[in-house]
Amino acid sequence: MKPRNPNSIFALPPEATKKIFLFAASLALALVLMLTTAGENFTYAQHCVLFLLFFAVLLWVTEAAAPFAVGVFIVGFLVFALGKEDGINVDIYVRTWSDGIIMLFLGGFFLAEGMKKTRLDYKLLQKLLPLFGRQSKYVLLGLMLATACISMLMSNTATTAMMIATAAPLYTNARDNFARALLLGIPAAASIGGMGTPVGSPPNAITIGALAAKDIHVSFLGWMIVGMPIAILLTFIFWRILTSTYQIGSDKLDTAFLYAEPDTPKEVSKLQEVLMMFILVLTLFLWLTAKQFHIPIAVVSGIPIAGLTLTGILSGKDVRALPWDTLMLVAGGLALGLAIEEHHLANYYVAKLQNVHVNFYLLVVLFALVTVGLSNFMSNTAATAILVPVALSSAALAGDANPLILPLVIGLSASCALFLPVSTPPNAIAYSTGLLKQSEFRLGGVSVGLIGPTLIIIWVLTTAHWL
Repeated sequence: MKPRNPNSIFALPPEATKKIFLFAASLALALVLMLTTAGENFTYAQHCVLFLLFFAVLLWVTEAAAPFAVGVFIVGFLVFALGKEDGINVDIYVRTWSDGIIMLFLGGFFLAEGMKKTRLDYKLLQKLLPLFGRQSKYVLLGLMLATACISMLMSNTATTAMMIATAAPLYTNARDNFARALLLGIPAAASIGGMGTPVGSPPNAITIGALAAKDIHVSFLGWMIVGMPIAILLTFIFWRILTSTYQIGSDKLDTAFLYAEPDTPKEVSKLQEVLMMFILVLTLFLWLTAKQFHIPIAVVSGIPIAGLTLTGILSGKDVRALPWDTLMLVAGGLALGLAIEEHHLANYYVAKLQNVHVNFYLLVVLFALVTVGLSNFMSNTAATAILVPVALSSAALAGDANPLILPLVIGLSASCALFLPVSTPPNAIAYSTGLLKQSEFRLGGVSVGLIGPTLIIIWVLTTAHWL
């Protein structure tokens, strides 16, 4: 027997050593970046938030810590660092745990688990898949296009929750390339599809509202003329990127498992299967018509949470198995975005754009890239709300430039931020399956983040004079 090295009890596994090094390097680099980019008149709170932004992003990118742990750290750091500062209410950061988007996620998780428990996901796929054929690449395209089209009318987050729950039987193998492409394609299609209509994504509505305040009106059809072609084309482009990267070809998808004898758990009755379908249809209907009935989407999410537990479809064991770590990640992302907004960091750096004297077309490119960059690390709604007023002022200074161009580019580019799991709620839902590495989101983040704004700029410059 080989004698044990007495020093081995103090040795760390190579993976742990690597993570400690990356953590320390991220900490040092975040401090350097904070000190070199902070404004001369920054307050203590602004320095703290700027450091936290760099540190959190570096931890997410290097994967030095689990994503949910970074989310918890963000909230804890904000409370600890800013809690004793006069005039700062840190309760708003803690309240992100009960934010409406968290309730929407939770409702989606309950629906997905209920569909899995009653095998409703299998039954829906049996009806859906024949529409797209049997070839893997066309099944992927069909599901992405369906997601993009639904998200033009329904919340991107709710659409993703529904589609990922429906497609669950197709991604059971964690190492399967098709599964990974599917889990990247659906959330990307949901975000991209949101460009298509004024109601598809909050940044669209903010852009239209800001233009209306300047007496510049964009009709529903007018927005669709600009947004829908980009949404469809970008969905096709990202589909081609996914099929090329993950080598999804014309091989036929094995769907025999969908038509096997159902193994619905014995504890699930026929009545519960009917109730599951009713709860699903009711929830989706109210998500889709939330504005017409003036019911917040977060409130609608209470229907599956209460309904599936009261009817016994989901047990306490099922609820404990939900991906709660994803909610921690999202809450941390919300808190970070809120801190950036509350302490006017984005405003400070964006205002500097007004002092940049460049060609108008270069300014359009600059605003598009800044929009994507900001939207990766804070709410794309907040990023749009900050940037559009600045863009309108810049357009006024540009003289003869069409005032529609910059706001439209910003509003549409806000939907191209896909770099991290925390960048968009749809990304976080896909990440919650546990089948994707954090680094795999960079494929969409880089490709859509560069190709998207390019297409948007070209198409907006072409069509803006028609609106």
